[in-house]
Amino acid sequence: MATALVTGFLQSYRRRRGSRTSEAGDVPGWVMVTLMSALLVAGLFIVAGPELEKLFRAAISKVSGM
Repeated sequence: MATALVTGFLQSYRRRRGSRTSEAGDVPGWVMVTLMSALLVAGLFIVAGPELEKLFRAAISKVSGM
């Protein structure tokens, strides 16, 4: 019984490990999400940067009382 359990576990492990190595050249999902998020933030800053800066300065001046 124990031998069959260990054998089944090893076969399952080898199948999972084999599926990972077949995707070795692919970009992981979290890398794509991070890159796309960074590009989105950079694009928004380029388009709306001056307006965001004015908005930030107005908010800080209201809070600090200047």
